[in-house]
Amino acid sequence: MVILSLAYTFFLLMDSIGNIPLFISLLKDLNPKRQRQIILRELLIALLIMIGFSLIGNAILSSLKISEYSLLMSGGIILFIISIKMIFPLPHDNHIEHGREKEPFIVPLAIPLVAGPAVLAAIMLYAKQEEGFFVTIAAIVLAWALSTVILLSSSILKRWMGLKGIIACERLMGLLLVMLSIQMFLSGVTAYYLSLQML
Repeated sequence: MVILSLAYTFFLLMDSIGNIPLFISLLKDLNPKRQRQIILRELLIALLIMIGFSLIGNAILSSLKISEYSLLMSGGIILFIISIKMIFPLPHDNHIEHGREKEPFIVPLAIPLVAGPAVLAAIMLYAKQEEGFFVTIAAIVLAWALSTVILLSSSILKRWMGLKGIIACERLMGLLLVMLSIQMFLSGVTAYYLSLQML
């Protein structure tokens, strides 16, 4: 259950459904076979980056002397801002700037669309908690596998759901992320209060 809960959180943060229009737009000039090859390559790169952050997350937090409650509260604030933008996107907000390259490499597909700052912050946080490294890795792989299936089927999903359906799903995910972000922030406040009580 812990793995499924973490995987669900990571999946929401990867926002694979919300990224479908962006992937389609960036790869629209390529043939379907090449599109699938690029999507798979970028997702593999994103997976390696996420696993890397789960490995070095504790070292980064320790070297910067960042406490768990600080990470929880800051992570909650970041998630809240991202989720609000998902629910109420700004006009002409495409999340990224379109480059001139016909085949994007790493940026922006792998980073920040899949392995974005919110995902990486959450991975660092959960890798530091008692669930441990292997649980976090399993959750990352599970969420990544589901995101991979969705993004590899992006052209089919767009035809089936339509643009309005994709937008509706992104709004729903944004609403769920709002609740997760508030819970994360409250957990940080609680952890901070308990640390003061122990002084």
